[in-house]
Formats: sequence, structure tokens, C-alpha cells
Amino acid sequence: MHNMERITSARNPVVQALRGLKEKKNRQASGCMLIEGEKLILEALNAGLALRSVLISDEVLTQNARLAEKLISYGAAVYAAPETIINSVCDTKTPQGICAACAIPAPMNLVEPPERIIALDGVQDPGNVGTIWRTADASGFGGLMLSEACADPFSPKVQRAAMGSGFRLPVSYEASLEKALGALKDNGYTIIAADTRSSSIYEYSPISRRIALVIGSEAHGISRDVMALADHALSLPLRGKAESLNAAIAAGIMMYELVRALEKEV
Repeated sequence: MHNMERITSARNPVVQALRGLKEKKNRQASGCMLIEGEKLILEALNAGLALRSVLISDEVLTQNARLAEKLISYGAAVYAAPETIINSVCDTKTPQGICAACAIPAPMNLVEPPERIIALDGVQDPGNVGTIWRTADASGFGGLMLSEACADPFSPKVQRAAMGSGFRLPVSYEASLEKALGALKDNGYTIIAADTRSSSIYEYSPISRRIALVIGSEAHGISRDVMALADHALSLPLRGKAESLNAAIAAGIMMYELVRALEKEV
């Protein structure tokens, strides 16, 4: 086993830097995000992301000495620390004894964007943003585009909900979603807006392989400027008495339905 440096103070600079990653300004300044738990940390490694520093509890070290060896072999600076210090860094209520500063992945390449993109216009709930990210990965969408009013994609809550998809599926964070979607439209993309007042998605036949599906904010829907760009507005029929669907659920059903329709057309 490597002689691992041991941290015993919550005021240690490594601990303070990790704790600071819960704030967006520190993530932006360092280019790193905080990730927690063995599963997410291994997913990040598998996705080729660099781990800068890792805190690991004595309990995890005892159970899994090879994990520390693996992280060190990948170039991470690994520190042993008591559970209490790790808990003071972590964002979760039940930390898993390991957390890391991980390099934020490169943004989506908008010169050669993926064929299927999901764009979020003001989706503020971190759980919704992460769940949509994970479902986009599962359904066959290739990237995520966020307006500035969305939850920060690299916050611990969003990354937890994305469950590793945040490392694989690229994201672009847009000061003007309208401009970014306009550029996609000029590039041959069909812009589809999810809108409850419009025709059913089940009646839609895609004409272009390149699509951007726009999901609006939980409270206000899609902004007027973005809506004006849409080639189609599509809805999910509400057959029962519920007045609306959760943004992540609606996004998931629509992504799967669009991929199914696209595959049928080929």
C-alpha cells in the first residue's frame, strides 16, 4: 500500500478546496466539480475525466484497499481522512466515505453537434436536470443544451441525479438559448417545443434526423423568444385528471417517442 497522506483537520486546504466545490464560483475558478461515492468516481474514471484530489475514509480503505491503489495509478492525489471530515465536505445526507474533485468535462462541440439534442429552457430543479440528462443518455440523445436560468449542471445534486451520464453526454451552457437554437436551425435541425397546448407527439412524423427538443421551466414553460423559433410544438395527451406532468417525466417520454419515430422513418 502506498504511504498515503493522512488529513486530520477540517481546516486542511485540500478539505477546504473540496468543500468549496459546492459553490458554482469555485467550480468555475478551478474547472472542477465535487463528486461523491465509489460508483460515480469510477464512472468518471471510465469516462476519461481526471480526478484531482480524493478523500477516502478509513472504513472504505479497510474494505477496499485496491480502490485507493487504482485511483493513485490514475494520477489522483488520494488522502485518508476520518469519516467526520468527509461528511463535512459531502453534499449528501448519507455520504459514502469517499469524495473527489473531478475535472469538469469539455462542453458540447457546437461545430459538429450530435444529431439529437435536448435543450432546457429554465429548468431549475437539480433533480429534474440530472434525471433528464440520464434519460437523454439512455434514450439515444447525444447532448444537452441549457439556458443560464437552469440549475448548474455541475452541482453535486445534478451530477448525483445524472448518475454518471453527466460524464458521458456533453452539455453546453448558453447565455442565449435562442441564439444557440437559431444556429442549430440554420444547421438543418428541426426545433421541437414541448407545449401542453399543442398537437400530440403521437401524430408527429419527423422529417429531419437532426432534432432539438426544448423543455421549458417547471413554472413558466418555454420563453416566448425560444417558442418563436420552434418548427413544431408537441404535447403529451393528458388522459386522466392530472393537469400537468413533471418536466423530467415529460422529457423522458418525448425523447423515447421521438427516437422511436426517427428509427421507424429510416
